[in-house]
Amino acid sequence: MVQSRMRGKAQLYVYAGIVVLFVLPLILPRFYIYLTSIILLTGLLATSLNLVLGYGGIFQFHHAVFYGVGAYATALMLTKSGLSPWLSFIVGPLVSGFLSFIMGLICIRLSKLYFGMLQISLGSLVWIIVYRWYSFTGGDDGIHGVPLPDIISSPNSAYYFTLIVTAACLFVTYKMIRSPFGSALQGIRDNPVRSEMIGINVKRHQLLALIIAGFFAGVAGSLFIVVDNTVFPDMLFWTLSLEVLIMCLLGGWFTFLGPMLGAAIIIMLRTFVSTYTTYWALVLGVLMMFVIFFLPNGVLGYIEEKIKKDFIEPVIKE
Repeated sequence: MVQSRMRGKAQLYVYAGIVVLFVLPLILPRFYIYLTSIILLTGLLATSLNLVLGYGGIFQFHHAVFYGVGAYATALMLTKSGLSPWLSFIVGPLVSGFLSFIMGLICIRLSKLYFGMLQISLGSLVWIIVYRWYSFTGGDDGIHGVPLPDIISSPNSAYYFTLIVTAACLFVTYKMIRSPFGSALQGIRDNPVRSEMIGINVKRHQLLALIIAGFFAGVAGSLFIVVDNTVFPDMLFWTLSLEVLIMCLLGGWFTFLGPMLGAAIIIMLRTFVSTYTTYWALVLGVLMMFVIFFLPNGVLGYIEEKIKKDFIEPVIKE
């Protein structure tokens, strides 16, 4: 009874947050609308990683490659195909999902750290192809001035498009986590041997989770094209993957909205602290040390623990 009441309050806060996000373009300058759009799509990227990392226990260390491939596929479709521009926003995530499927087939035979190291190697191979293929991808210059449909070409319309797509993807991801598939995935994370003994096909579930995560990372990459109208090779580099991994750990990798919170914290730090010093990464490092020592479950994980300890457990004991 108490837990259902707390869940209802949490849903109320989520709905209130969505309403606030919808009215932001009416009260904030253009720069902050752009910044909020970046937070939303980066939060979606971090949430897609957390699907396999926090809920699946899969050490996906080069998740940014699917983000970059989705962005490049969308940009190339928009600039070179001559087909419907809306088709580009479908092709981008599908290409990312297919790449995740291929890389997953190669890496899935390994586990934990070995999986992550092999994936970093394969992701770096994709990055160097994009970086060197000047005639197709633009090389280290990337692709700039990507044309968009008129309906999403303005800053406000791009923001609303990003908000709606991100909210829809988060809703689908949440439903998957709460489904039997999500429960099986968490069981595999906790004990893969026991999960296999009770009849769960461990490798199939992990591969499916990788494909889904790659697809949603591709969606985030396509949204970056809408917001920024450009794409560049650094979007596929392993340092961005590390940054997204930190977002999950900072916000709380065993919580659903933790990666979104982590993305907001890191992007705000990078944006505002870097205006005062070039050593903003030092501030991030100190923050991560604090989280590791005092908040091992992340910021949102700590908040959930406090709510459970201070409000739910006393009522249950009574």
